Amino acid sequence: MPKDPRLERIGVSGYNKPKRTPSHPTKSHVVVAKCEDGSVKTIRFGQQGVSGAGKSPNTASEKARRKSFKARHAKNIAKGRCSAAYWANKVKW
Repeated sequence: MPKDPRLERIGVSGYNKPKRTPSHPTKSHVVVAKCEDGSVKTIRFGQQGVSGAGKSPNTASEKARRKSFKARHAKNIAKGRCSAAYWANKVKW
């Protein structure tokens, strides 16, 4: 079975495997996502160069930032693997 050319062009090891993109001017990660409907999309997500918060917030302000992100993007996160918010939530938050 031939490999999908999108995987090779982006440089990811497989579908639904996010990868950092340090040389991209605005986005920090990329993923080739297989959606629930069977389609395949290349999704760039995350703001380049942002620090703080993340999976284990230490300060009250970082906890508030994390909570705000999840509340603000809850509807988009629920859309599933074909949304950038889903991947940002999974990888960055």
